Amino acid sequence: MSRDADDRANPLRGEALLEIGDTAHVLRPSFAALVAAEEELGPLFALVERAGAGGLRLSELAALFWHCLDRRSAVTREAVGDAVLAQGLAACAVPLRTLLGQILKGSG
Repeated sequence: MSRDADDRANPLRGEALLEIGDTAHVLRPSFAALVAAEEELGPLFALVERAGAGGLRLSELAALFWHCLDRRSAVTREAVGDAVLAQGLAACAVPLRTLLGQILKGSG
């Protein structure tokens, strides 16, 4: 996995890393990213509840990651979905927990 100085996630700001291909990409849950995700997926609190109940769909997970990608121009949305499939749900649970925690708790 390659990573440069600009591609380090700050977990204190709710950021996480998602490996897409051989590169780690920062998932940054900015206000704009979360608003865009909410417009596509519906209320974020409901998304968090579905995730907690084990009802989060693969398409929702990939969409949330896509909207939170810091550099969306670097990869396609399909590549995000492929990365989720390649890593599996267990590995994707780590960045998902970070993003959901940020949605619930905010930046403190």
